[in-house]
Amino acid sequence: MSSLSVMILCGRSPRHLYVANRLCEGARPVAIVQETGTQWSAGKIVRTLRRGGLWRKAWRMLRDRRRYAGDAEARFFFGPQPAKLARTDLLIEVPHINHPHVAALADRLQPDVIAVFGTSLIRGPLLTSGRLGIFNLHGGLSPNYRGADCTFWALYNGQPDQVGCTLHRIDDGIDTGKLIAHVCPEVGESDDELTLFWRAVRDSADVYVEMVERLARGAREGEPQRKKGRLYQVRDRTWRTERQLAARMRDGLLRGLHLPARVRWFGAPATESTATRHDARQPVREER
Repeated sequence: MSSLSVMILCGRSPRHLYVANRLCEGARPVAIVQETGTQWSAGKIVRTLRRGGLWRKAWRMLRDRRRYAGDAEARFFFGPQPAKLARTDLLIEVPHINHPHVAALADRLQPDVIAVFGTSLIRGPLLTSGRLGIFNLHGGLSPNYRGADCTFWALYNGQPDQVGCTLHRIDDGIDTGKLIAHVCPEVGESDDELTLFWRAVRDSADVYVEMVERLARGAREGEPQRKKGRLYQVRDRTWRTERQLAARMRDGLLRGLHLPARVRWFGAPATESTATRHDARQPVREER
């Protein structure tokens, strides 16, 4: 367990709770700030209506209600146990992650590390908070897959080897900060988009903890992203592209495929590896 203090900023889904719990186990948590997303301004409502976003939002809600039916995500991460935070005593809820209270809390607590997963884009003074920096777990392999629904787009583009997550430092761009690690899950022919995404997140939770341990040992992790890559936005994923991917999956996109789990670190290598796995298959590990 690392002695570094960690302030965790996260969402409310089971995957977010799981990652927060692993960080609490592997470091010294000082606060868990959850974004509730309940703050709607008049300007935001007008922009949503003007851009036709209301229909897209309603369609996504109906789609996700179907895809996440039966508490599948909670069962994946927590099994038969309830999906909940282990340290509710540290929980602070805010309507938006850039709320002034969050920056004020960081100023007061002075955490060594700020660890982010599942929040809105970080803006303002939070970008310079954390003695050793502010880091994010992104659900795609940056820079080629930045933004939203990156597991979907990697499969849609016929690149199942590009399914995975990125640990990176946060800057003022969208998933553009210095790369810390790429985490790719095991991929098999019976997998689907959600299983692959959840597996990547589960594996990344262990790597997130290892990153904090490396920082505690004085490792200087991080490598600049050498190219711009592509930014996928929520509106890019349409009913048509979903049907196209579903057809490709039925036609055998993953047939006969087996890719091992693998982790690629960027920057100065640490002296040892401490990441653990959830099964007997060890990942291929690379240092750069």
